Amino acid sequence: MLQLIYILAFTVIAFLAVSNLIRSLISVSFGAQRPLRRPPQNVHPELFDADGEPINEPLLVMRSVNVEQARQQLDALYEASPSGDDDR
Repeated sequence: MLQLIYILAFTVIAFLAVSNLIRSLISVSFGAQRPLRRPPQNVHPELFDADGEPINEPLLVMRSVNVEQARQQLDALYEASPSGDDDR
């Protein structure tokens, strides 16, 4: 008897999961057919320049450096600091 209850419960859960999947697929397909909406009005202020125009350039650019280049840059910063000569 307990096995029948388990089978019935899992059948109901499986039916709900599949129906939810189908409903989500339908809503996504209808969403893809609709025209794009306007961009949100609450845009972060750092995305605008001093004149209030949107910035069309990347905000953060990172380049790859190897370990030797990083060591050389750190050594150059250390040597340029006011206390750079004390330890060497």
